[in-house]
Amino acid sequence: MTKHRRTPMALAAAAAAALLAGCSFIPTYERPQPPVPATYAGAAATTDGAAVQPGATVPWQNYFAEPRLQQLIGIALANNRDLRVAMLNIEQARATYQVRRADLYPGVGLAANASRAPAAGTGNLTNSFSVGLAVSAWEIDFFGRIASLKEQALAQYLATEEGRNAAQVSLVAAVANGWLTLLADEQLLELSRRTLTTREESVRLTKLRLDSGAASELDYRQAESLTQAARATLAQQQRQRALDENALALLLGQPLPEDMRASLTRSDLRAAPSMQTVPAGLPSDLLAQRPDIRQAEQQLVAANANIGAARAAFFPRISLTAQAGTASGELSGLFKNGSWGFTLAPSLLLPLFDAGANQANLDSAQVGRKLAVAQYEKAIQTAFREVSDALASQSTLTEQLDAQTKQAEAEAIRLNLADLRYKNGVASYLDLLDAQRSLFSTQQGVVQVRLGQLQNQVTLFKALGGGWDAETGQASKAP
Repeated sequence: MTKHRRTPMALAAAAAAALLAGCSFIPTYERPQPPVPATYAGAAATTDGAAVQPGATVPWQNYFAEPRLQQLIGIALANNRDLRVAMLNIEQARATYQVRRADLYPGVGLAANASRAPAAGTGNLTNSFSVGLAVSAWEIDFFGRIASLKEQALAQYLATEEGRNAAQVSLVAAVANGWLTLLADEQLLELSRRTLTTREESVRLTKLRLDSGAASELDYRQAESLTQAARATLAQQQRQRALDENALALLLGQPLPEDMRASLTRSDLRAAPSMQTVPAGLPSDLLAQRPDIRQAEQQLVAANANIGAARAAFFPRISLTAQAGTASGELSGLFKNGSWGFTLAPSLLLPLFDAGANQANLDSAQVGRKLAVAQYEKAIQTAFREVSDALASQSTLTEQLDAQTKQAEAEAIRLNLADLRYKNGVASYLDLLDAQRSLFSTQQGVVQVRLGQLQNQVTLFKALGGGWDAETGQASKAP
């Protein structure tokens, strides 16, 4: 080793500080223009008068006001395995970013060497011992290759975090839809039970009328057929109720709590509170509101940074190997005066022939950026359609529910009139059965339309990126 006058690590740090501020070949990032119209068709972009809270900044606790649903969402956020996987992906991406970041700095380790070899000229065996601090092949990032890889890893980490945010929004919406579906199942089950009871009573009365000669065999068989149809419908709905509960349990990461299951028998969609109205805003707001769009943009940033790394690979790589410590021909002389010194060994590698590998990597990186742009634009278009569909369904579902409810009321009156006409011998039993069948079908339709209306509100909340604060970048917290 050559004896030192200045600390070699200080020299290396100074060189690093100068060179780390070197050039970068990352293309200037420009956000692509959103490939969607400036406003939603048939929807007001803004509200009149006072300022409103964007959909993406409305906490889910304020939107889903029912205490039972809030409890279920809290359970799902704590236990859901998909969300847990998303969290672990974030940890992994963060670690990858730290690795890339660490590559910018030299790795210092304790080095100890011992050798025994013939001396040049004499052939006598000589010993050599050394111990000290060493920097092994530290690449000085003069052309920004490692810095580009660091920026890529950072963008991938941020994309993974946004993916977790998107998973949370989807989970909240899925739990809400699952709970509403269970409420609808319970209402349909109760409707089927009442219908079955009514038709069993109709069979009993028809049998008495048949025995007394007041009714025909045809009337009795028609009543029996409708009764069996109602029993089959009840069995089908019981099966669907069990399947929907299993689906909700999967989202929760645990079985449905017993108190929740017990409360379902006393609830239906008619008791479900309407959800808060949220403004849609402008399509451009989705860029900040939707975590999946922000995820796609971070992936685009990562692809852009990858081009910088691929370009830098065409330029020389400068590496530095250094060691500072003590060396001696005798083990006992390692720490004596005069044995201290250091070595610096810079190296430069200029690629001359690589069989087109660097150019292929650059081509791949450029295509990867084009692919990321397409995926980013597709995410925007998908979000625009989801919001547009939800807005388009709002008014029509309200009108449909109102019409369906009035139809059910009319069918109930029709059934009463058909029953009176049949008892007075004015109408046939077939008219009565048709009125019963029509009322049952219409009542089922009311439940389905009400469920669709509530689930559309959930869909709009999700489509707007709901439950996520776009300004702070933090998830909505429980109150």
